[in-house]
Formats: sequence, C-alpha cells, structure tokens
Amino acid sequence: MGDVLDEAYAIAQCKDCPWYKSCVMPMRFTAEDIRRQLESSAPGTDVSQPADLGMQNLLSSMATAAQNSILEGCPIFIERLRNEPKLAQRLKELMQNWGREEGD
Repeated sequence: MGDVLDEAYAIAQCKDCPWYKSCVMPMRFTAEDIRRQLESSAPGTDVSQPADLGMQNLLSSMATAAQNSILEGCPIFIERLRNEPKLAQRLKELMQNWGREEGD
C-alpha cells in the first residue's frame, strides 16, 4: 500500500511543481554573466574595466562550453533519476538512439 501512496504523492508533487512539463532545460548565460560572477567572487580585483581580447575570448568560450554541458533540472525529476538507475539508463539509450528508425 505504501508504494501506491508514494506514487500518488509523486504525481501530485509533480503537477504542483513550477517546472511542470519542462523538467530540464539548458542553462543560459553569457560571457558578461561570467565576468560579473568573477567580479563578485574576487572583490579586490578590478575586472570592471573592459577586458582585453584574449580574456573576452576565454569568457565566451567558457560560456559556450558550459551551456553545452550543464542543465537546470526539476528537483523531482532529478530525484527520480537518482532513485531509479534503470530509468536514467533508459533515457540515456533513448537519447543515444534519437532519430534512428524503429526497425533498425
């Protein structure tokens, strides 16, 4: 009986979630966001002056790389993936086989 109640609670919790039907999405930030973060984490340094071309390229590269590898996720979805490795594996396989014909 506990399993049924746990599942019902999970469904109700999911429908009340502000992420409802948008469980994951790429994080979006720019080189300017990274520069502001560096300023706030290193208060003694003066990074508010215009950055040189090399620094700007580095920050842009960091922003692009991070956007391609970091996701924001619904806490309920993340918890479900952590608790059910088979679900996570199934999603991984689905994404690896994305676009292939069903008959292949």
